[in-house]
Amino acid sequence: MHPFTYTRVSDTREALNAGRRGGRYIAGGTTLVDLMRETVERPEALVDIGALPLDKVTVTERGGLRIGALVTMSEAAAHSKVRTLYPVVSEALELSASAQLRNMATIGGNIMQRTRCTYFRDVTAACNRREPGAGCAAREGFNRTHAILGTSASCVATHPSDAAVAFAALEATVHLLGPDGERRIAFADFLLLPGSTPNREQALRQGELITAVEIPALPRPLRSGYLKVRDRQSYEFALTSAAVALHVRGGVIREARVAAGGVGTVPWKLPAVERHLVGERPSDSLWTAAAAQAAQGARPLQHNRFKVELLKRTVERQLRVVGGTK
Repeated sequence: MHPFTYTRVSDTREALNAGRRGGRYIAGGTTLVDLMRETVERPEALVDIGALPLDKVTVTERGGLRIGALVTMSEAAAHSKVRTLYPVVSEALELSASAQLRNMATIGGNIMQRTRCTYFRDVTAACNRREPGAGCAAREGFNRTHAILGTSASCVATHPSDAAVAFAALEATVHLLGPDGERRIAFADFLLLPGSTPNREQALRQGELITAVEIPALPRPLRSGYLKVRDRQSYEFALTSAAVALHVRGGVIREARVAAGGVGTVPWKLPAVERHLVGERPSDSLWTAAAAQAAQGARPLQHNRFKVELLKRTVERQLRVVGGTK
């Protein structure tokens, strides 16, 4: 591990000043500390923001939810409003990591976590995310767990967060605070496609701090849920996953929010699936037809071609469960 300075701040002004000078924010540390041990990350200064007052879940004036960036994953998953209004978020969180990690990791840190690509974490392997211009060893290497959507010649690594898939499906907003004040950014624009600059993963400005993730008020009744397919049932990242939220009124689907994980370089919204659902009556044939749209634009690699069909089946299964025709 390389030398670094450590500062614990008690208010946002202190944090922003330290961030503006190049300090890296840290809270639970469940990702960054690991990357520092492996010398993938070598920050010169850490800014501990754990004492900031960003640890509350509140209902917004319009009936949505605002989850503070320092709310832990376990706290968010167990919160009565999250469980009642947006069970897809609770389920995604509870299927993440391990209980010990969920007790430490924060919502802000979870959506900021970096890929679990083995080539990214192996400092001897070529990786454009870690070292721009080095190449991408995963493209020609063992790429079974890698992305089939949103890839580029520079990177095929998946985004690992389950909660981010639920936030993407629900069209959440990320609240930011920086040297220039507050701003909000749509979750779909917060995490960036790799393109030719995979080392730039989020649309953050220098020194900006995540303060909350806000889920908008959605029409009621709303049925939602999260399905994760993985190699084992404990402490494993998704091969595919599906976050689904449906507003059904009068026997007709009025709104549909669907996103997939484990298959994209970012949590992957599925607008073609959503369009196929809206205005239709729930049925087994509808779920099958809608799910068939899930892998549009997929570019599988040598070892992950199975993900195309697995994605379709995962989306279909979760549509049946949430839609009530299981």
